[in-house]
Amino acid sequence: MSNVLTAKDIEAIIAKGGDLTAAAKDAILTPSARDAIRDHAHAQRRESSIPSGTTSAPGKPLTSKSSKAELEAYFNSSAAHALKEQLCDIGRRLWGRAYVDGNGGNIAIKVGEDIAICTPTLVSKGFMKPEDMCLVDFEGNQLAGVKRRTSEILMHLEIMKRQPKAVATCHCHPPYSTGFAVAGLVPPTCMIPEYEVFASVAVAPYRTPGTPEMGKLVADLVDKHNTILMANHGVVSWSHNNVEDAYFKMEILEAYCRTILVTAQLGIPAKTMTAPQLQDLLKIKQSLGIPDPRHGLKECELCDNAEWRPGVACAVPPKAESASLDAEAERLVQAITDQMMAQAK
Repeated sequence: MSNVLTAKDIEAIIAKGGDLTAAAKDAILTPSARDAIRDHAHAQRRESSIPSGTTSAPGKPLTSKSSKAELEAYFNSSAAHALKEQLCDIGRRLWGRAYVDGNGGNIAIKVGEDIAICTPTLVSKGFMKPEDMCLVDFEGNQLAGVKRRTSEILMHLEIMKRQPKAVATCHCHPPYSTGFAVAGLVPPTCMIPEYEVFASVAVAPYRTPGTPEMGKLVADLVDKHNTILMANHGVVSWSHNNVEDAYFKMEILEAYCRTILVTAQLGIPAKTMTAPQLQDLLKIKQSLGIPDPRHGLKECELCDNAEWRPGVACAVPPKAESASLDAEAERLVQAITDQMMAQAK
């Protein structure tokens, strides 16, 4: 009778340095065991892809002022190679989902106080290799790498300078999201939980791509937004976690914009969540450290979508205005009372 191997069995064999091929030859593998074998094979391939002669990460933090030898050593380290692999992986995902075309799009990861690894210029995001990546300082000067850094790196660096939490950035041109950017519209809110929790979207005015002006206009918005629609251009996102999280924001935004457009074609008004329901999501968002300009707003202000629902306005007046009206009413009542008392005398 054949043995049945589970994921735990596979992990035990790996831990002991056993032969997985021999162990699995006549065994029945559970789905989780197959996944464990596949993951182990992928890990081995990643390790074998690291060029010989690479070193581990440096013992002290790097900056643009570090010596050329230190910067080169880091750039050729196994730690940097792993990040380069991540950039290639995200590039393939962007290309596979048609979020980029030609050599469009760019990605960056902060690796020091004022340095970042970024994608190269004039290379399709779907076909990048680790050796294509570049090391730059926060002024855009290239510190290492054979290929030239992306021409739009200044925007990524402005985001990282303006938003200290940003550890990774991703820019691309997903068609549905870019449609909103061309229209200059922020997608309506209060419809999909994932969008409300993980994305905070704003629109930046158009400027020539790659210019300092473009970077500064985008950076002006990153204090309270993690995903910026770039008018007549595309989208850029940042993450306080990692580069995959920055990419996830693209997937979430693009799926949401597509859903909104499909909903608009159904001929009936979209059903939105209630303000209290949105408040619950915003509490989750705040606990995750994700910015949103709606934190602290009144419930009736949370789902205002003027472009999509004209005439909808907050029905509850601000407290200051309400207090002012109450005081005026009291003065009027007192004046009338005083007048009546005077006449009675």
